[in-house]
Amino acid sequence: MYEPIRTKSVHSMAADQDVPHRSRAEELDIRLAGHLTALLTVTDELRATVPDPALDDAAERIAEQVTRLRGGAYPLRAAPSGGDPARAPRLHRRARMLAGSALAVATSRADGAAAALAAERMEAHEAGSAVQELATA
Repeated sequence: MYEPIRTKSVHSMAADQDVPHRSRAEELDIRLAGHLTALLTVTDELRATVPDPALDDAAERIAEQVTRLRGGAYPLRAAPSGGDPARAPRLHRRARMLAGSALAVATSRADGAAAALAAERMEAHEAGSAVQELATA
């Protein structure tokens, strides 16, 4: 009634190939580096919008973590140039979300340094968002 399958399964063919596979830890490193790089980009935008020495320090510490996760490759960064202060609350919310994503991956990876930094940034951006919203209201 049914014709037998005459070709090999796609799944078995993929398993037979000599394709390099990354471990779970390597995948988590890549994801964490990506979240931290995005957080660094938003932090740099905030630095251009609202100059603050605390943001400068945070950006450097985030860059150090990204460098560590990427095996010594320092992340590319844009030079801060003036920004619209009205965007600051949105940038703080975005940075808080990215820090939360980084925290989730760092916790899964059991990376204490990155988790502590991400948690600190979440709190700082929560407070920064509230202050900026009050200032613009």
